[in-house]
Amino acid sequence: MITVADVEDAQRKWGDGIVRIATAHEAGGDYTGIATKHVEDLYAYDLSEVLFKPTMASIEQFRPTFEGALSYFVASNGVCNEDSGFAIKGWTAVRFENSGIIIKEANAIAMGNYFFTGADGNETKVEYTFGYILDEVSNLRIVLHHSSLPASV
Repeated sequence: MITVADVEDAQRKWGDGIVRIATAHEAGGDYTGIATKHVEDLYAYDLSEVLFKPTMASIEQFRPTFEGALSYFVASNGVCNEDSGFAIKGWTAVRFENSGIIIKEANAIAMGNYFFTGADGNETKVEYTFGYILDEVSNLRIVLHHSSLPASV
């Protein structure tokens, strides 16, 4: 059975992965390799259909393939021309604030805000919904990722 702690751990791994990608990019490291592992380990593209609507995608809004997700994060494979690499924007921290978590046996959904800290220390607030399933070794894997900037008033 999935627990709230499992969901929070999956969120921490996701945020830590974004920071690892950004750090490697800044240092001239293998950020594409790190991003590839990030998507392979945390998303369920090898197990299921994945519904991924990235924050800053407006032309190719949905990323149903591994290659589309990787393009969004690091823009290194030329799959989506609009991508500039969300995960290589210099993020130094990511934190989640869950509005709610629903757990049903082998899947979970979490919704709330996550905050991306830039190199200048300022945070960018983004709204998210993540859906998770358990893989064959009981790791949570993302099958739904929708995020957007909050509506402006």
